[in-house]
Amino acid sequence: MNTEKRAGRPPGPPLAAITLLSAAALAYEVLLMRLFSIIQWHHFAYMIISLALLGYGASGTFLALLQRRLLAHYPAALLTNLLLFAGSALPAFLLAQDIPFNPEQMLWEARELLHLAAIYLLLSLPFFFAANAIALTLARYRRHIGRVYAVDLLGAGAGSIGVVLLAGLLAPLPALGAIVTAALLSVALAARKLRLPRRGQLFIVLLLLAATQLWVARTAVLHPSPYKDISQALRVSGARLLDTRAGPLALLQVVANDRIPLRYAPGLSLNARQGPPPQLGLFADGNSLGAITRDEGHAGEPGFLDQLTSALPYHLATPEHTLIIGAGGGLEVLQARRLGSGRIDAVELDPGIVELVSERFAAFSGDLYHQPGVHARIAEGRGFVETREARYDLIQLTLQGTGGSGGLFALSENYLYTVEALESFLAHLDTDGWLAFTRWTRLPPRGTLKLFATAIEALRRRGVDDPGQRLLLIRGWQTSTLLIAARPVDDDLITAMKSFCRQRSFDLVWYPGMPRSEANRYNVLRAPYFHDGARALLGPGAEAFLTDYKFDLRPATDDRPYFNNFFKWSTLPEILELRERGGLPLLEAGYPVLIAALLQALAASALLILLPLLLLRSRPAEGAATAGLQARVVSYFAGIGLAFLFMEMAFIQKFMLFLHHPLYTTAVVLASFLVFAGAGSRTAQRLAATTGRRRATLLAVGGILLTTLAGLLWLDSLFAWLAHWPVAARVALSVALIAPLAWCMGMPFPLALGALGQGGVRLIPLAWGVNGCASVVSAVLATLLAIHFGFTVVIVLALLLYLGSAAVFPSPPSPATGAPHARRVDAC
Repeated sequence: MNTEKRAGRPPGPPLAAITLLSAAALAYEVLLMRLFSIIQWHHFAYMIISLALLGYGASGTFLALLQRRLLAHYPAALLTNLLLFAGSALPAFLLAQDIPFNPEQMLWEARELLHLAAIYLLLSLPFFFAANAIALTLARYRRHIGRVYAVDLLGAGAGSIGVVLLAGLLAPLPALGAIVTAALLSVALAARKLRLPRRGQLFIVLLLLAATQLWVARTAVLHPSPYKDISQALRVSGARLLDTRAGPLALLQVVANDRIPLRYAPGLSLNARQGPPPQLGLFADGNSLGAITRDEGHAGEPGFLDQLTSALPYHLATPEHTLIIGAGGGLEVLQARRLGSGRIDAVELDPGIVELVSERFAAFSGDLYHQPGVHARIAEGRGFVETREARYDLIQLTLQGTGGSGGLFALSENYLYTVEALESFLAHLDTDGWLAFTRWTRLPPRGTLKLFATAIEALRRRGVDDPGQRLLLIRGWQTSTLLIAARPVDDDLITAMKSFCRQRSFDLVWYPGMPRSEANRYNVLRAPYFHDGARALLGPGAEAFLTDYKFDLRPATDDRPYFNNFFKWSTLPEILELRERGGLPLLEAGYPVLIAALLQALAASALLILLPLLLLRSRPAEGAATAGLQARVVSYFAGIGLAFLFMEMAFIQKFMLFLHHPLYTTAVVLASFLVFAGAGSRTAQRLAATTGRRRATLLAVGGILLTTLAGLLWLDSLFAWLAHWPVAARVALSVALIAPLAWCMGMPFPLALGALGQGGVRLIPLAWGVNGCASVVSAVLATLLAIHFGFTVVIVLALLLYLGSAAVFPSPPSPATGAPHARRVDAC
């Protein structure tokens, strides 16, 4: 009897299928960020976020136009969209990577904007199909909105964790194949739940599709931009790829060339009589990380390592205890050993790099990381320093990750080069210790002078009245080295510095009391630009110099951690004027790419979301809404769309300084926001039943305001106090701290949709579309705001948006029935 009743009852919502689909879609989004970091550059992550949100927003328009027709054939429509998501995810990326997009030419080649638009639209398709499937399910099972919405967010949270685990097990393209397989499994789960006929035949087809996709993913090849370092290295005659290994942090590759030997000796003196021994090129995500150098000598035989600008601190004192941050292939570690350091802590974030040096190429490197006195530490450099009590005679930050490629690292957050980071490093120096930075030299000067300005600010914050007394700066033809002393520099140290530079033809840039006549003697420029800049930054006219300079040299901070962003709009006209005469070195390309992504996101949003919705509103419909209600709908859903992602991105950055690992921080914070926002949305309906939707929204916004202000006031102090906690404990605390904020943030979206369902049904597609449009631009806009004003301002703006949205809560004037609820565009 029970079986008969069960067989006659309509099937419930396919919750397992929706959970798996949502996990696959989120994992696909995160993996696309990794893939574009490999074939293009890091800052394309912002474009990928916008792509996902654009797909979700555009699906709202599509369903607003065809909702009735699709719901009449829900099982077929659901399976079609599930199949289209699974079938388009891999081909969309493979096609997109073959589009010949060069971001450095966008300012003067209109076709590059077309290439970017093609990538945008192509990669938004899979997200469009995924959003259709989930939104149709929400509309079909209106009585189960809370359950469907909850498993949607739960799946997304699981996907953000799962993709991290997947990235540690598989190479990027096979990982993409695994995600597609999970999406195909969601088709099978949906067919089973909906009791579709011929399921056996469908399962066979799905197995064949999965096998095909996995084969394609395994045999396909990534095509990095021809302008990336790995592409340039492999073009050289005789180059061959020795090793490729994928990890959650980077795709690592090792290149050898016996015909035209690799030569990595950054800043090697032109007086050097000896070059580097045989080397292997080391690349992470296609970007050069230097080289693995064959150890052919012994301590006390410095060879070419003594002819680099980075050797300067070893000629001022012999450090007993040295810390190398960004050890990479080990060049600076080898240098420290050869130049007499007794104990060396070599800190490297990526365990894959340490494995390459100490295992796969141990014989080549002389088993460097297992040599007496050398201790390889797998950690983030700043986190390693701040969670230990040790003091060092020398803390050396290597060239690894300092940025290059024409400013394409401008949008990379870097917490090693902020004022607060330098303060922390200085606090861990011994009485006579040194903090050393070596950077690539670019003309006109920018990175070197920005680091000099950052050092000045860090010393002043530590109570040093005359920072110039503790700074030494030199440059060669290719690199510069800045030293920051724990105590004032004396005449003996200055004499040693002059001798070091004279023997190697390195130029003096700054020492206390240095006259201008001593600068610019060997690697001659038209004027001593570096010395003049250093003197200006130390002088009373520093603020005017920073304002008038062609590049942004203001010190980076933890709130604005974009050290490699030097772009100024005031310089753009000069760049455009000089584009035909070699003006490219003036271009900091990362920022214009971000602007282009924002403009294209706005254009695509208007075309795919707002315009069709406006056409839809022009049709005759029951209960036409007043213009005032329409304005409130637009204002409310635009506000919460912007605010949610503003908060999410800002808090990822805040927790980066507590968890000290970019990948794990993103996974933990993203998963916490999604899961607890889903829980909050489930709670919202019960809260609305007792207090009313408007009051429930006010309570939710009040909770957001209180928890956020508490975070702004106390998080930094709490993080500093608990920095020594084990990683697992810090992760658990992070989840607990995010939970109440995310819980409240999950309420405003479903509460307002529920209100529209009672008297503004025809405005629900408009609400979803506007929210999608706002979410599309919010990821890029949040980064732009953080670059100029800092993440604290981004958070404050998010709070103001939430408050403004609550003030215009869209309450329909009269009740209505039958309203499909839309899925959140980004859990807002």
